Amino acid sequence: MPADGTAGGLQAVLFDMDGLLVDTEHAWGVAEARVVARLGGEPWTPEEQSAMVGGPLHRVGVYMAQRVGGDLDPDEIAADLVATMAELLSAGADHRPGAAELLDDLVAHGVPCGLVSSSPRLLVDSVLASVGGDHFTITVAGDEVPRQKPHPDPYLAAAARLGADPARCVVLEDSPVGVTAAERAGCVVVAVPFAVPIEPAPGRHVVTSLAEIDAARLRALVGGASATPS
Repeated sequence: MPADGTAGGLQAVLFDMDGLLVDTEHAWGVAEARVVARLGGEPWTPEEQSAMVGGPLHRVGVYMAQRVGGDLDPDEIAADLVATMAELLSAGADHRPGAAELLDDLVAHGVPCGLVSSSPRLLVDSVLASVGGDHFTITVAGDEVPRQKPHPDPYLAAAARLGADPARCVVLEDSPVGVTAAERAGCVVVAVPFAVPIEPAPGRHVVTSLAEIDAARLRALVGGASATPS
């Protein structure tokens, strides 16, 4: 049954994690720079960090292996990245502006929430332990789906586990890769750009902060195509 009790209402809100729910993008940049340095490569650049935002870890591993050269295993590089990130996250992670308030509002209004991340389960659980995961009915990690973002699989899996119609789910994303995944899944998308710009598009809503939206505005997006979150 949809959260608002009608077949046409908002059934769930699905949150990305890195850069949307919590500010981990800086930590990812630090981890990537450290791994590249250990591999003996040239210093990691801000442009390369931006290009990797929201993507699957294997893609980052492949890129780094090609960048450094030699007979390197992309999966071993990705594992090194995860271990480095876990060490950095042991100090904690902070909610992005408006995230905690939006989660509280959605739960208060009976809207199921899901967390859908490209990060592996180890890092998802590390973040949830830091910021509190009791708001989320389900969580989907990047190593729990056949194909990661920008494929639609993570969001389709989350909707299925919630018993929701993807078209009645609002996805909150901060990266172009994540936005593509959500749109391919048929979800309503609200983009909150962080490290990389995201342009408005038909059916896509762009805001500058999660503080601009609440349960009522997200319900309006599903209830009418002409509604806006502002």
